[in-house]
Amino acid sequence: RNAKDIAMKFTSSKLYYLLLGAVTGAANGLFGSGGGMIAVPMLEKADIPAKNSHATAIAITLPLSVISGLIYLRKGGLDPVQAAKFIPLGLLGAAIGAKLLKKLANKVLIKIFSLVMIIAGIRLFFR
Repeated sequence: RNAKDIAMKFTSSKLYYLLLGAVTGAANGLFGSGGGMIAVPMLEKADIPAKNSHATAIAITLPLSVISGLIYLRKGGLDPVQAAKFIPLGLLGAAIGAKLLKKLANKVLIKIFSLVMIIAGIRLFFR
């Protein structure tokens, strides 16, 4: 067996998805919905097409974000008034993004996602 066969077996295993859930949850709690940045590449590595990976990452991070938000609220780390200012247009943006996802080619989506990750990394690096 070669390394590619071993990697393919691992990415199709239950352990891989348990690891995906744990790492995504931890990143989401630490970085505020940053779990999607972890989930998307891990889902793609499991041979899930890019569009499905992005949509699945959203479905994964929604409940994680709710739990993280409730914990932050209870611990005093969340200002609901400030958060509420972003929700209306955030919901509109989410709807627009979901509609755009259907129209973008997988290659274009991957390039946009990669560019966003690179820009975010550079911004964080120079903070």
